[in-house]
Amino acid sequence: MAKAKISAKEKKEIKEFFEALKGMEEEKGIPKEFIAEKISEAITVAARKDYGGNDIVTCIIDTENEIFRVVARKEIVDEVENPFTQISKADAALIDANAVNDGFIDIKLDPKKFGRIVAQNSKNNFRQGVRDAEKGQILQEFQSKNREIVTAKVERIDPKTGNAILTIGHSEATLPKLEQVPDEVLHEGDHIKVYIVDVKENEKGPRVMLSRTHPGLVKRLFETEVPEIFDGTIEIKSISRQAGSRTKMAVWSENSEIDAVGACIGQKGARVNKIVEELAGEKIDIVKYSDDPIAYITEALSPAKVVSVEIESEEPKVCKARVPESQLSLAIGNKGQNVRLAAKLTGWKIDIHPESGFFGE
Repeated sequence: MAKAKISAKEKKEIKEFFEALKGMEEEKGIPKEFIAEKISEAITVAARKDYGGNDIVTCIIDTENEIFRVVARKEIVDEVENPFTQISKADAALIDANAVNDGFIDIKLDPKKFGRIVAQNSKNNFRQGVRDAEKGQILQEFQSKNREIVTAKVERIDPKTGNAILTIGHSEATLPKLEQVPDEVLHEGDHIKVYIVDVKENEKGPRVMLSRTHPGLVKRLFETEVPEIFDGTIEIKSISRQAGSRTKMAVWSENSEIDAVGACIGQKGARVNKIVEELAGEKIDIVKYSDDPIAYITEALSPAKVVSVEIESEEPKVCKARVPESQLSLAIGNKGQNVRLAAKLTGWKIDIHPESGFFGE
């Protein structure tokens, strides 16, 4: 069968079409082959309506060779009984004389000549396909980063809820006000680090839970800044956090020659200061983990000096810590913050008592 000639105008339009496909791939992050497939499906469904719904229309979009062709294949017959699927020999010969011997003919269609309703249906089918692809792309992108930190750009702040709309890669996600660091003011255009707490799929698409307050954010930041944590030489045993105010982190190394706390702090505080800066000045106490609860609790109450720790109960875990009178307020902390974070870090309920024994007796 002879190939239909393509005019210069058609060549230009086809070239522009494939350039547009490449542009959508770059903008949406969806492979152009997938977009082409959805366009092909949409055009095929729309075009078939012009042929009584019969399955005779084919749309070929070859992104590699830049071929875009829509054809309706009709059977060549002596007497036409179904004009949707058949064509007379005389009419077929007018289109392609050689086709008469083949018994069928491919009639080239122009998608632009579809009716308004047909074209609209094609557009809707395509849009739905792209929406589905975007959802799948977003889900895959975020699932690969689950429990990790990512850099996001603040697009806008909702004036009513205070929620921040962020751009991460090609996708948008929401950082709820409750997951933002208290007193931290975000502005449009800011680049911030957020922790992906979880990714779930529902009817409306992927639901991504982001946080700036989660302890996991601190953990991942230290993994980024401290190579010994990243390679497993130093292990983060526990983290307790009051976002925007203070974090306590317990670290440990199997190698007794390694100063786990010092490595996390860095020379002249260089490593920890980078993280403090990222967290807008949040204080970070780094303490040495120990399997000995007394030693661990003593470390956890840092920066307060502890005189002694007495285990009162193993189940539930309850202990009494004695500190010098001058260290009492430091051990308890502002509104009980220090002892509360130490308790969460160690898993022990800690009762603070002055060394003299008069307080709380």
